[in-house]
Amino acid sequence: MDTGSKVNWLKLLQYTVLLGIILYVGRSLFVPLSFSLLISFVLYPICRWLENKGMPRWAAIAVCLSVLVLLFGGLAWLLINQLMRLVEEWPNLQFKLTAAIRDVSLLLEQNFGVKVARQTNWLESMGNNVAANLLNIVKDVLYTSVVSVVLLVLIPLYVALILYNREQLAKALYSLFSRSEHHKIKTILHETITTYYNFIKGMAIVYAIVGTLNTIGLLILGVPHALFFGVVASILTFIPYVGITIGAILPMAVAWITYDSFWYPAGVVLVFAVVQYLEANLIFPWAVSYRLQVNMLFTLLAIVAGGILWGASGMILFIPYLAILKLIADKHESMRSVSLFLSVSDTKL
Repeated sequence: MDTGSKVNWLKLLQYTVLLGIILYVGRSLFVPLSFSLLISFVLYPICRWLENKGMPRWAAIAVCLSVLVLLFGGLAWLLINQLMRLVEEWPNLQFKLTAAIRDVSLLLEQNFGVKVARQTNWLESMGNNVAANLLNIVKDVLYTSVVSVVLLVLIPLYVALILYNREQLAKALYSLFSRSEHHKIKTILHETITTYYNFIKGMAIVYAIVGTLNTIGLLILGVPHALFFGVVASILTFIPYVGITIGAILPMAVAWITYDSFWYPAGVVLVFAVVQYLEANLIFPWAVSYRLQVNMLFTLLAIVAGGILWGASGMILFIPYLAILKLIADKHESMRSVSLFLSVSDTKL
């Protein structure tokens, strides 16, 4: 028994390593396909409803994709417009930032004995390192921009093809299993798509409410470009435990530079903390009927693993796929061990 158990764990480790290698090497293929599959899950119920109303499949797909592109395009335009206004005010912010750095420099010299000359040497050293790596930074930015443009073309194309050929893809999936398993696979597929669609629909409501509350709170504090910071912070909450921290850094810095007081950054923290409390305890339970909740440990592991394998895209994609895995495991007794691993302590199995 022990030997067999060791062999099983060894095989599991081998399969995990092999899967990681495949995902890493094939990330250029799997990343757009993964985004496309999740988007297809969301658009499928709408597309099917339009088809039931008599609309041809190609037209239903075109309508769904057009609405999706308009929504994301409008959000992108809003964020870019706000960002350009922030760039226009950069000279004023830069002047205040320079004054803030000078004050910090005097504070370091008076309280910690770090001479201004030594601080200047540190800054020059950092500047030289940035200049030395500037070419690589520019190359990375250009590469990322090209990849993003390619993804903007490929992802809608993949989504359209998945939705149009969904019956053939489902039959191909069924063929991987014995005939006796076909009904179970069909049930799992239907439950996954339905639950994930309802989850994303609820999350869209959550992000809209959270973005509005963030913006109102920042406007009350008088933080410049409150709409931009409020929406960005709302979007970044998609990354659990990490996103809200990242989203709060820039408005805190702008508030500090603008008003020369630590009370305003503290106010930003208070606003985001209150909104997050409301989101977790009131908004989310009201808007989302099924909480795709995964153990914090495995959520963080998914974020780290996704970042290692697929970069920023992996940090976003691995979370919903892990949640879908838990959804499937919760509903099938044969996967009880997986469900126990991924569940939070108060989840009833």
